[in-house]
Amino acid sequence: MQTTIIKPKKIFRWNDLREIWQYKELLYFFTWRDLKVRYKQTALGAAWAIFQPFMTMVVFTIFFGKLAKMPSDGVPYPIFVYTGLLFWQFFSSALSSTSSCLIANQSIITKVYFPRLILPITSVITQLVDFAIAATILVGMMIYYGYHPNLLGILVLPILLIICFMAAVGLGLFLAAINVKYRDVRYILPYFIQMLMFLTPVIYPASIAGKYSWILAINPMTGVIQNARAALLGTAKINGLLIFISFVATSVLLAIGIVMFKKTERYFADII
Repeated sequence: MQTTIIKPKKIFRWNDLREIWQYKELLYFFTWRDLKVRYKQTALGAAWAIFQPFMTMVVFTIFFGKLAKMPSDGVPYPIFVYTGLLFWQFFSSALSSTSSCLIANQSIITKVYFPRLILPITSVITQLVDFAIAATILVGMMIYYGYHPNLLGILVLPILLIICFMAAVGLGLFLAAINVKYRDVRYILPYFIQMLMFLTPVIYPASIAGKYSWILAINPMTGVIQNARAALLGTAKINGLLIFISFVATSVLLAIGIVMFKKTERYFADII
């Protein structure tokens, strides 16, 4: 009788991508399972994906747009802040779910072999579905306010989504690997996400920082949100340099996340 021993490697290999492709049906199953579990026995169902960013936009419009008179680069504040919230919500929700994906799937990890990278990728894809649903409100607001993207803007949007995807996966992999051993992550992460939102031009334009705007540029989500507004609302010209900086930063985050994840992968089933 032949015995096959499966051991995770410490480094990422191209065979890992091939293995993920071989398990693509499992990736689809996990994604569909997470979507069904999230909205099972809810009165509004998938409408919750719209409700959260929409109500956040209403609150921010009242307090920051009306009362605080926050500038919005010459466009109506509601659509200005909703555009930022749409991409920020995708990133923050994906990061939160990815960081806890190993703990949430503890029973499966300890019993069955499959590429562990499928779990964080599934978490981000699930949030991408919510992003697509919430984007319908943005389309309606653009029609209402009379904004329409040009061809270049439409071509830029997939690149911005890829950057968001890489940032959420990279940082999520790092936090998920730590969260297996140190459960403090679930307490620290909400505070970290909240603080990071105020360091990202979600509720204010990046131009408000003046000569210190380069500090905001270090944050990869700054390039995403700023160029999303430029592409959809025409608040400024699309900044290719800022997109490149964001792409490089998220590539570094993704590389660090993968390295950390692969180094600790062999211990997941033992300490989870």
